[in-house]
Amino acid sequence: MEYFDVIIVGAGISGVGAARHLQVMRPGKTYQIIEARAETGGTWDLFRYPGIRSDSDMFTLGYGFRPWRTPKVIADGPSIKSYVNETARHYGIDRNIRFGETVEKIDFDTARARWTVTAKTAGGEKKYSCNFLWMCSGYYKYAAGYTPEFPGREDFRGDIIHPQSWPENYDYSGKRVVVIGSGATAVTLIPSMTDKAAHVTMLQRSPSWFYTLPESSNAAVMLSRFMPRSLAYRLIRWWRIAFQQIMFKLIRARPKKSGENLLNLVREQLPDGYDVEKHFQPRYNPWDQRLCVVPDGDLFRAIREGDASVETDTIERFVENGVRLTSGKTLEADLIVTATGLDLQAMGGAKASVDGRAVDLGKTFTYRGVMISDLPNAAFVFGYTNSSWTLRADLVSQYVCRLLKHMDARGADMATPVNDDPDMKAEPFLDLNSGYVLRAAERLPKQGDRAPWRNPQSYFREIAILKYGRIDDGVMRFSKSARAQAAGEAAAVAAE
Repeated sequence: MEYFDVIIVGAGISGVGAARHLQVMRPGKTYQIIEARAETGGTWDLFRYPGIRSDSDMFTLGYGFRPWRTPKVIADGPSIKSYVNETARHYGIDRNIRFGETVEKIDFDTARARWTVTAKTAGGEKKYSCNFLWMCSGYYKYAAGYTPEFPGREDFRGDIIHPQSWPENYDYSGKRVVVIGSGATAVTLIPSMTDKAAHVTMLQRSPSWFYTLPESSNAAVMLSRFMPRSLAYRLIRWWRIAFQQIMFKLIRARPKKSGENLLNLVREQLPDGYDVEKHFQPRYNPWDQRLCVVPDGDLFRAIREGDASVETDTIERFVENGVRLTSGKTLEADLIVTATGLDLQAMGGAKASVDGRAVDLGKTFTYRGVMISDLPNAAFVFGYTNSSWTLRADLVSQYVCRLLKHMDARGADMATPVNDDPDMKAEPFLDLNSGYVLRAAERLPKQGDRAPWRNPQSYFREIAILKYGRIDDGVMRFSKSARAQAAGEAAAVAAE
């Protein structure tokens, strides 16, 4: 069984970033990345549906140590995948990745301070050993997305596709398409499919909040005329970070007024007389769920031009030629796309145990949104819901490297966050009421009602906490394994 100081699970944007931080901040540590897929990229290698793109601006979704340097603010999936791949090659990270290995079980041995990581491969089961386990495997199941049970599904004569399982080279030319859903995936698919489809209909049970963002920005290019290009892109990145955080705070502070403003922006982009309230005014406040980006207003343009339409209703059943709605109307379709969400999971779906005892992650607390109560030497990456994922992934990486340095300095080989407060109130890990979050709430770790068990979702606060805050805070317990203690005693005896 191969041993590494650190094993990173996942070679997506988080895993590659973690490896780069580890190489720079703890260069003496050996590490290995285990990746279930055949290539790097994670999410950006998995999703292949038409128009796949970021729903965060690339100046902040890009790495802080290697800023995004093209004017495209909202980038397509292949471009983001190339960016991750190029980063891995640039820092030599690609030489430390094992592909086609899916981590299924993780067990920590406290006597040895060792994780045993069991992965499924094409050649059978494979085991690794490490002192520290770093889960960068995302937050949802890669195998399949979430699809509700639709009555009459077997009666429909056309194709039914979930975006997470989009067939390669699928031809939808001339097809009447119904996309079920109104989230980021649906908003991406619909304008992208109007180039070939006869017509695309967005079928939603209830609307989502949308905001329009320019697809490209020449601000960095203009700044480059007056300063070094690298500095120009870093300035734009910091401006974008500040803008995101300020807008989130303002919208949460004044939800009613913010909702009116967002709705008016939508109204301006649709024909006179369009029923904006019915199709674009949600029942919840802005940022109770994520806002959906509409680059250059492409969705609204498709509606104006008659290539796309919106139906707000509930589904009675699928029928031979489409979808019958509760209102009695039938939407005729040759293709139904179920953009109905993701299936969330913790720790990449791996079954966790300590000394052979199974750990129920749904009954644990998250420590600083980075580690899990009573689970030694294990970190996970979960980005921001109100800002770009990578902003937090970078901070988590810096925290983990600082933790490893602290462990080495005090001669500890175990670090375990311990909650010894019986009055700690359990709250959902994510402060969102999106369907995909609510469905998974019971099986995800919880956050507490006070620090350090809360996940503040605030970039500027977490700079102070994760990048500069105390490591030894009395909650994180440092210790030596029985094996390390025995080795120390043996060394002391030998020295006498």
